[in-house]
Amino acid sequence: MVRSRGSASKGRGSIEKEAYVSLTTYKRDGSPVAVPIWHAVVGSRIYMFTEAGSFKVKRLGRNSDVELAACNWRGVVRGPSWKGTGRIVTEPALIAKAYGSLDRKYGWQKWLVDVLSKLSGRYHARAVLEITLAR
Repeated sequence: MVRSRGSASKGRGSIEKEAYVSLTTYKRDGSPVAVPIWHAVVGSRIYMFTEAGSFKVKRLGRNSDVELAACNWRGVVRGPSWKGTGRIVTEPALIAKAYGSLDRKYGWQKWLVDVLSKLSGRYHARAVLEITLAR
């Protein structure tokens, strides 16, 4: 990934309008793993959701370092990347706020994903991730 010398606020601003970001987390050996993921910017934080048992959640639990970059749905990065830290959100009010922002951003697509997740019994097996970009 290309490193950016831009500020964190520039990073949030430039990825806010993107449909996908490439979220890079790091394996135990330090090798990067990037995946495209939906996101929503709320204030100075970036929120996303994924399956709680996914490898990205496990990697984030071991190493909070992340890198974000705008990308397409296939994960092809477009432009600079920003380093930051991530965590798994456990506070119910913050989870609700993150889902509300994701609902507003993705509309009927998010609604459809939610319906299919509920039908398959995986809706409550999700984790919300919070990313803070480095200054």
